[in-house]
This record gives sequence, structure tokens and C-alpha cells, in this order.
Amino acid sequence: MTAAIVLMIAGMIAYPQIKSRMKASKDAAEVVPPAGSQVRKQVLNINAEVLKYQSLTDKTIVTGSTIPDEEVDLSFETSGKIVSINFQEGSTVRKGELLAKVNDKPLLAQLSRYEAQLKLAEDRVYRQSALLEKDAVSQEAYEQARTELAMLNADIDIVRSNIALTELHAPFDGVIGLRNVSEGAYASPSVVVAKLTKISPLKIDFFVPERYANQIKPGTRLSFTIEGRQERFEAAVYATESKVDIATRTLAVRAKYPNTQRSISPKPSHCRLSPRIQGLSHIISQSAPD
Repeated sequence: MTAAIVLMIAGMIAYPQIKSRMKASKDAAEVVPPAGSQVRKQVLNINAEVLKYQSLTDKTIVTGSTIPDEEVDLSFETSGKIVSINFQEGSTVRKGELLAKVNDKPLLAQLSRYEAQLKLAEDRVYRQSALLEKDAVSQEAYEQARTELAMLNADIDIVRSNIALTELHAPFDGVIGLRNVSEGAYASPSVVVAKLTKISPLKIDFFVPERYANQIKPGTRLSFTIEGRQERFEAAVYATESKVDIATRTLAVRAKYPNTQRSISPKPSHCRLSPRIQGLSHIISQSAPD
């Protein structure tokens, strides 16, 4: 009887501890998955950026003007009546080609007279030289004959130069414009006969901001468009101004476009240019997909 009571009391004391251990074992059994079961994986979405170095080309848009490579108003260097016009308006002419001429008949007559006197003056010098060797004439007489011959040759050169002034020649290859005079009109140095323009190659004038001044140099490539046309043309810088303009803080730049097909005509209207100015390497950020 006494032993049964002792066992009963011991069981009552140990029961809470046994129950607690059994619950902990059950919880652990629930956590450990049974054999052959798949463990569920959790997916964690992250955003990443891949950085890499890449050389970029900076661009700036400016306006410019197309101008002829060469352009001149043609006029005579002397006055006289125009006796011939040897060009067609709007045609292409070559350097040195005779374009027009004024009357040179008085000059030709004067040249003929001097040339006739030239033979006589040369004979006089020859005779004076022969007589001088025999002491038949003085040195002074011989020198005077030589001086007269030299002056006659100088007069002939002057007349020939004046005759050359009566001729109007093309100073360079180009396209000649509309003529402003006709044959029979009186021409003077102030009268413009026509305008001669060289449009191949073509020059392009524009200005870039001061911050690009050190990056623009001969050989810098650029592209440009013309008002009313969709094409894009390529040109290259060949000269810049020596300094930045104080007032506008811009640098004057001049480029050249070959214009071999003469597809572009010079005009005062502006064109849009995009000089390609090589910049430093930049870090490009690209977002990686989730």
C-alpha cells in the first residue's frame, strides 16, 4: 500500500517533464520533412547593374552657311568699247580662258610704230659699237645709242601690257553668271561684266561654342543638311579662326565639301551641321533583367 502511494506521487512529479519532452519531439518531427519529399525553395528577386567602359562621340548641332570656294566680280582693268564677249551665261569656263575684249586698235598701231623703230635703234647701237672700237666715236655717243634702244624696248613692253589689259581672262575654273554688258558698250574698271563662282569644292562657315574650341581641328568630320532637302552630306574641317570671339564666345570654323557633282549651290540660307567631337570614355549603366 505504501509502495503504491510512493509510485503514484513519483509519477505525478515526472509527468509534466515527460509531456514537455514528447511535445518537443513532435515539433521536431514536423520540421524534418519525411524521406522522399521535395523542399520548397524561396526565390529572391534582385536588381543589378552591369557597368562597362565605352567610347562615345559627343555631337552638337549648329547652323552654318554654304559659300563658294572662290567668287569674283569680273571687270576690265582699262576703259574702252567692248568688241567681243566670248562666254555663254551660266556656262563653265576654264582658268585663263578669254571671256571678253575691249578695243585695242590704237595700242596695236602704237606697238607697230615702236617695233619699226626697234630695228633702226638696234642697227645704230651696232654701228656705234664698231666705231667705238676704232675710236671713231666717243663713249658717250655709244652709251646714248644704247640708252635709246633700252627706252624703246621699255615702251614696247608698256604697250604690250596695255594691250593685255584690254582682255578679260578667267582667273580660275568656275561657273560664270549673267552678263551685265553687251558688245559695243563702254566698259571701265567700275563696270562688272559678270560674276564668276567656283562651287567645287564648297566652303561651309559655322561657329562652335567656346567649350569645343580645343577639340575642333583640321580633319574633324561633320555632317550637314540643307534646307528643303532630306539628304545628309559629309564634310571636313580644314581651318579655324586663330582665337575665340570675345563678344560671342564662339570659334569661327570653316569646312570643305567636295561637291564634285555640283549638287549643292552656295546660298545665304543656313544649313544645320553636326560636328562629331570625340569625347572621353564614359561609363554606361545597363540594368540587368530580374
